[in-house]
Amino acid sequence: MSDDDFMLESDNEDYEFDYEDDGEEESTDVDVENRYYNAKQMKSSDPDAAISEFLEVVKSEAEKGDWGFKALKQAVKLEFKLKQHEKAVEHYAELLTYIKSAVTRNYSEKSINNMLDYISSSNDPEDMPHMEKFYDMTLDAFTGTNNERLWLKTNIKLAKLWLDRKEYSRLTKNVRSLYKACQKPDGSDDPSKGTYLLEVYAIEIQMYSEMGNNKKLKALYNKSLRVRSAVPHPKIMGIIRECGGKMHMSEENWKDAQSDFFESFRNYDEAGSLQRIQVLKYLVLASMLMKTEINPFESQETKPYKSDARIAAMTDLVEAYQHNDIHRYESILQKNKAEILSDPFIRQHIDEVTRNIRTEALLKLIAPFTRFSLEFIARQLKVSIPEVQEILGFLILDNKIRGKINQEKGTVQIESNVDAERMRAISDWSGALERMSKAMFNEGDGFKAEEPGMSTGM
Repeated sequence: MSDDDFMLESDNEDYEFDYEDDGEEESTDVDVENRYYNAKQMKSSDPDAAISEFLEVVKSEAEKGDWGFKALKQAVKLEFKLKQHEKAVEHYAELLTYIKSAVTRNYSEKSINNMLDYISSSNDPEDMPHMEKFYDMTLDAFTGTNNERLWLKTNIKLAKLWLDRKEYSRLTKNVRSLYKACQKPDGSDDPSKGTYLLEVYAIEIQMYSEMGNNKKLKALYNKSLRVRSAVPHPKIMGIIRECGGKMHMSEENWKDAQSDFFESFRNYDEAGSLQRIQVLKYLVLASMLMKTEINPFESQETKPYKSDARIAAMTDLVEAYQHNDIHRYESILQKNKAEILSDPFIRQHIDEVTRNIRTEALLKLIAPFTRFSLEFIARQLKVSIPEVQEILGFLILDNKIRGKINQEKGTVQIESNVDAERMRAISDWSGALERMSKAMFNEGDGFKAEEPGMSTGM
């Protein structure tokens, strides 16, 4: 039996016996039920006839009840699907009159939520004005009632709709009313509504993330982490942490980005959300930029996904990166370019990862030389000469090497490699300490240490 056919009985239902009317009432109920299921069978073959039959079910009930409620739901969905918007709006208004007494509160809440989800799933611009009517009618129906919970849920659902449509001005207006509803009369946050408050934070955080407004995003992100009165759905925390990770990435704060992406993945995984795969890719990306030697797939939570086909390209990429295998890295990137670069966020940061591994490979390659050609480096790294020039220019500006590029001749003269000099100095210093230690030890035993030709350089 489908969800639409499920009936919830009130716990307080009073059973009375009237033997004289039992047969007649039972017969009427059976007729209404049969009519409802006959109408359902016509939905695919003759939707217009099905709508008419569903409306007859509504008329057949002497008093508003479950069958009329279910029949109106079916009629509204069909009318909306067939673009009979005015009729759909009319019959939805009639449906809302049932929620006060004809059906149980839990059943009505679930039904209204499902109906709004169905209406909101349309991507047809023609449906948009009528979607707004559905939401407005729903909010009006619960304004002034004791069902503040459904009012909040409906408003949050509407905010998500504006977010999906990128209607940011409408979303901002909607969010303001939600914040107000989650506050006490004195303007402080209402602890009893902490879960709803976090949902609102998550929606607004997503908006600022999409807009690239990191200043407002950071303020909301920090506020959301301070909420202690909520037991949010893990997906909500997954969203907040994902946006936090992206914010940290934009600030080149790779460590905090990695931490947030891991927490986001963990929450999405707990919620069973498919977004966990995409966030796992972000975690790999942050790990590479962080230049950590710890493989992101070594944790208990991520290990099961190491061989997942959806993440295979990123798994191979991080292994090549951590082994400084420039040729394998470039091969994997080229082979899976369409898949890896299909995500705008990864596309935005992968160039930084590529530049890092090319930089390390170039430094290792030029270490023995004081003079070399750009063509030689390009050939060895399998990249273009302009790309080699860009990396060398970055290294010179960053004082990693001291040298000059002769663009006319296509050569580079290295005056000194700063990193190599530093390593040699450390090596000399370490050697000097070792020799001094040996000398002191030998003198203590009555021997004299002589190492002709050795200089500490100190």
